[in-house]
Amino acid sequence: MSRLAIGAAKAVLILAVAGGVVVQTAVIPTVWADLREVSPAVRLTVVVACVGWIACMQLVAACVWRLLTMVSAGSVFSARAFRPVDVIIGAALVASVLTAVLATLLVPGDAAPGLVGIVYGLALAIAGVALIIVVMRALLRQAIEMRSELAEVV
Repeated sequence: MSRLAIGAAKAVLILAVAGGVVVQTAVIPTVWADLREVSPAVRLTVVVACVGWIACMQLVAACVWRLLTMVSAGSVFSARAFRPVDVIIGAALVASVLTAVLATLLVPGDAAPGLVGIVYGLALAIAGVALIIVVMRALLRQAIEMRSELAEVV
């Protein structure tokens, strides 16, 4: 990966994390206030789910940053790369569950059934991303094993 591509990716990660902080500090309190007519349990669940979803995104950004740093150092094909990949998988699964919780909260309300279906579909898509990362983790393991076998031959 070129230094320019790594720098651009890191810039996008910085913007994403900064945007998350803005949403957590400025938008979420507004959502809390807007939900004052809703039951306290639903209100708390929605806000916690939104904050949790953003925290998952920020955690993924930190792990991708770590992986980009490893790429630039030429050390991504090592066992140390598994930890951030595992954290990304876990964060994606948590985000998927949080999204499904939000969809479930929409069911008894006045939300259109199509909207509920779209949010459940989003939860499924996020879980699909986690599964894709699981496959990529297996490919990373194979690449590391092949690299060590090649080192033994050479």
